[in-house]
Amino acid sequence: QVQLVESGGGLVQPGGSLRLSCAASGFTFRSYAMSWYRQAPGKERELVAIMRPAGGSTDYADSVKGRFTISRDNAKNTVYLQMNSLKPEDTAVYYCNAHSVITSWDYWGQGTQVTVSS
Repeated sequence: QVQLVESGGGLVQPGGSLRLSCAASGFTFRSYAMSWYRQAPGKERELVAIMRPAGGSTDYADSVKGRFTISRDNAKNTVYLQMNSLKPEDTAVYYCNAHSVITSWDYWGQGTQVTVSS
């Protein structure tokens, strides 16, 4: 059974930091591209950051470049999103995604709320 379980969301003041975690199970984690998406109220879900399985190359949305860092620990089957210098516009539900580059299958977590407000 595939599971992606996010944690680490919460309420933070502007300029603050949070680290999101996504614990994966039920599939070959190291073979999947791992990503973080977010969806704000009334907006479409958008890609925030991706880390590919081979070599670990990364890409980020322009809006988070220089502030967010994605990383993965294949031994722990976990992907992280370190978010610094948070802004109110970062407020959204953040979702973990696993994508197979071989089959194109996608798995999603249930999401974790991040609220940036004073």
